[in-house]
Amino acid sequence: MTKTILRGRVLSFHADPAETAESHHFWENGAILVEDGRILSVGDHAEVRDPEATEIDHRPHIIMAGFVDPHIHFPQVQVVAAWAAQLLDWLNDHTFPIEAQYRDPAHAARMAEAFLDQLLLNGTTTASAFCSVHRESAEALFAAAEARGMAMLAGKVMMDRNAPDAVLDTAQASYDDSRALIEKWHGRGRLEYVITPRFAITSTPEQLRAAQTLAAENPGLAIQTHLNENRAEIELTMQLYPEASDYLDIYDRFGLLGPRSLMGHAIHMNKREIARMAETGTRAIHCPTSNLFLGSGLFDDRGMRDAGIVTGVATDIGGGTSWSMLATLSEAYKIAQMRGERMHPFAAFHWATRGNALALGIEDRIGSVQPGRFADLVVLDPRATEVMRLRHDKVDSLMQELFILQVMGDDRAVVETYVAGRAMKATLAAN
Repeated sequence: MTKTILRGRVLSFHADPAETAESHHFWENGAILVEDGRILSVGDHAEVRDPEATEIDHRPHIIMAGFVDPHIHFPQVQVVAAWAAQLLDWLNDHTFPIEAQYRDPAHAARMAEAFLDQLLLNGTTTASAFCSVHRESAEALFAAAEARGMAMLAGKVMMDRNAPDAVLDTAQASYDDSRALIEKWHGRGRLEYVITPRFAITSTPEQLRAAQTLAAENPGLAIQTHLNENRAEIELTMQLYPEASDYLDIYDRFGLLGPRSLMGHAIHMNKREIARMAETGTRAIHCPTSNLFLGSGLFDDRGMRDAGIVTGVATDIGGGTSWSMLATLSEAYKIAQMRGERMHPFAAFHWATRGNALALGIEDRIGSVQPGRFADLVVLDPRATEVMRLRHDKVDSLMQELFILQVMGDDRAVVETYVAGRAMKATLAAN
């Protein structure tokens, strides 16, 4: 059994900084002892030293848990920066035609490699991904993630109306394909299947009942979809489901709410929806770069948290405009500023690591640097570029270093990404 010590300035969160000042541990001369993909111990280097371990010295860089992305679209690798008016135009003009190509297994396999490359280059070690409607797309992503040893959550989208034929299935086909994928991939290695009705506009009541059946047959599986992203989307949704009291009520009527239900966007919420999300434990996922790019609106994170709702923060590639969780946190900070709120850098980095793991319900495995967790880690350099170095010369605290990373950082600030203790960025560069 090979042991490795990763030495550096180690930061780990064990609580939310928004709730307590005692939220994290930081070791200036820290070390993480890794064996068989998991963390054995963490602390000061002098205490963690092991003569049998191979040591990798990342000083003076910061080592923390790898980023977790709780809302991202695998088939939209080539959709980023596609010009359109707003959400529905963007889907019809760009997204659906490109997603149609994922019925080809060879294309899906190529794009799965590109998708995972970009995640790892940006320090993201786990994601919850929407695949295309085609079973082949989910097969490709799961196979590629398994080969890299990644913790990956994903599901084929269920869509049986209001889109081109090339990206539609039926209620029965979506059930059959999802069930087959669950049986083959869920719980295999570090993989997890997510029941994925795209959103109410593209699913008939019959298909949402199929999703409900899948959830009942597989208790504990995560569910992901979209909610209250765009005013025109909401208007059309309510025309399609006039019996519902609001958008959230549609999913509620089909038993799709709960602690493992992930509602992407959740911007234009009414009081009843907020109360019901809190009551059921349903998660709200903030997608800041996407919401700004498509002009959708400003997510109310403080309001959600005050109501008792667990939130996550995500890139939402390809409506989102950056693969970088650092860039995503930067835009989330600006949205908070526009709402008259402040986001502390500790809160931001907790959100992108342990916070997102909590939102996904997998915080017992990833999201913090603790013994027993998988050694999914990112090494960050707050002096990665010339302008960052200039700014860094004037900082005197870890908080300020993190804020440099948050506001000025991107993939260049990611020195290395580890998946289960294996260095991935250096491998990608070598290839």
